[in-house]
Amino acid sequence: MITYEQLLMEADSKGLLTKEKNLPISKGRIKGNRIAIKRGMSEIEKKCVMAEELGHYYTGTGNILDQSSVSNRKQELYGRIYAYNKLVGLMGIIKAHKHHCQSLSETAEYLEVTEDFLIDTLKYYKAKYGNVVSIDNYVIYFEPCLGVLELA
Repeated sequence: MITYEQLLMEADSKGLLTKEKNLPISKGRIKGNRIAIKRGMSEIEKKCVMAEELGHYYTGTGNILDQSSVSNRKQELYGRIYAYNKLVGLMGIIKAHKHHCQSLSETAEYLEVTEDFLIDTLKYYKAKYGNVVSIDNYVIYFEPCLGVLELA
């Protein structure tokens, strides 16, 4: 699994400066080459936020704070999608299944993400793929609940 420290090193390798700050509204922000992460969160929360901020760095342009703009909402989503794929991914769901995770909380713990982050990831994947997706020799079900079936 990717750690918060590894994400910090990735940001550093891209010339991004990361600081933990007392942010009043959001959990994270990126402006230019500076990333701010809200102080006082758990390491796992910081990792989820940092992955999204890196996603904004890779996929976004300009100030997207005004979420009344469709364009800004799309860019916000692109940053999140980057984080979902980097920290969970379809293969992460399969690995959690192979590790015998039986619930969302066990899966989130195994993947080292927050349960809310995992739920948002699964909602996105369901919207993208529908109720079922096949990958390699596996079928992942998103409805009626998360399930993985290994094909013979």
